[in-house]
Amino acid sequence: MGEDTDATPTLNHRGFLPDHNYVTEADIISTVEFNHTGELLATGDKGGRVVIFQREPESKTEPFSQGEYNVYSTFQSHEPEFDYLKSLEIEEKINKIRWLPQQNAAHFLLSTNDKTIKLWKVSERDKRPEGYNLKDEEGRIKDISTVTSLQVPVLKPMDLMVEVSPRRVFANAHTYHVNSISVNSDYETYMSADDLRINLWHLDITDRSFNIVDIKPVNMEDLTEVITAAEFHPHHCNLFVYSSSKGTLRLCDMREAALCDKHSKLFEEPEDPSARSFFSEIISSVSDVKFSHSGRYLLTRDYLTAKVWDLNMESKPLETYQVHDYLRSKLCSLYENDCIFDKFECAWNGSDSVIMTGAYNNFFRMFDRNTKRDVTLEASRESSKPRAVLKPRRVCAAGGKRRKDDISVDSLDFTKKILHTAWHPTENIIAIAATNNLYIFQDKLNSEMH
Repeated sequence: MGEDTDATPTLNHRGFLPDHNYVTEADIISTVEFNHTGELLATGDKGGRVVIFQREPESKTEPFSQGEYNVYSTFQSHEPEFDYLKSLEIEEKINKIRWLPQQNAAHFLLSTNDKTIKLWKVSERDKRPEGYNLKDEEGRIKDISTVTSLQVPVLKPMDLMVEVSPRRVFANAHTYHVNSISVNSDYETYMSADDLRINLWHLDITDRSFNIVDIKPVNMEDLTEVITAAEFHPHHCNLFVYSSSKGTLRLCDMREAALCDKHSKLFEEPEDPSARSFFSEIISSVSDVKFSHSGRYLLTRDYLTAKVWDLNMESKPLETYQVHDYLRSKLCSLYENDCIFDKFECAWNGSDSVIMTGAYNNFFRMFDRNTKRDVTLEASRESSKPRAVLKPRRVCAAGGKRRKDDISVDSLDFTKKILHTAWHPTENIIAIAATNNLYIFQDKLNSEMH
């Protein structure tokens, strides 16, 4: 994406781009996820709502134009709850959404807040049965003695209706906040991870799960790290990875033992003693980990960098990309305003050749692994006009030489942050959540980056 990039915005989850003066906490988008074909895109927000967008078919009058994404269905996934035993409020905020591969006409997705995971079925209905023998038109049961003849019910066309129904509720398995869910490649099981434990579930069984990782110490005063993210391998159903606040990755094999406390591989970069500071531990915490589509690589994001790891090399990352290195001099003020604890996500493109992650000022970054070129782009109202071209942006470090159109690091808006991004599984279409707005950008063929 670069000079020749089309910006094709959709409606956001309210159906319009709202005035920033009226943004409520509940409207802030907290997760974005394409399904396995890329035809559907789901967003979750802090108000517990899930909005599904569907890609429109290509226009017959313009055969080369790509269909835009429009609102397909909206439903309330989670409600606020109160844990009376612990006197704790449980937020309705959707932490993660994961689609299940489509097996029939219906779609299924998992959504989770801090404690409870739900399986939802999304189906379409465009016909309705008429001509019941034992019911009248209003659906009331008839008196059998009045039924003198039998008729064959028929299906009559009706306006398309999208029905969303809860199929399973997986509750009461997490003491701490759920930060990840990941569907296994066997399509029968999935895992959920909180700060100290990872549980394995069967999609058909709601009343029990198997604890496969437990890093809770006997004495909580000995706690040195927490689990920050976890994901199954895309092809091998026995492998999964989880990241920690210490900046390490652990690859586990479920064939070795029922409890995967002993990892198969530990990916850790040795710390440079000369670069150590008060903030080293905080900024090294991994906020997201993603397997490449091929399953060969891992992509991680910490506060300042994105890293690509080869599963065959544990000692150091294969590639390290500086996302916003100009913030190193600002860590003190970022610590004071809590921004240093922001959890940025990362994403691969369909061919594993480009990675994407978010930054501040509504900027997001892309790195081409082949050409080593990178670009900073902005999700804004100006760039969201249909067919608009995204212009690369550049941030000038404090005291550095400023060129025309450069943005000084001192003028960055840290309240505007791109934490959640998603990439279409096969095409160059990306979804960017900027506070309460959802932007969808589509790449033209001769683009600067893939």
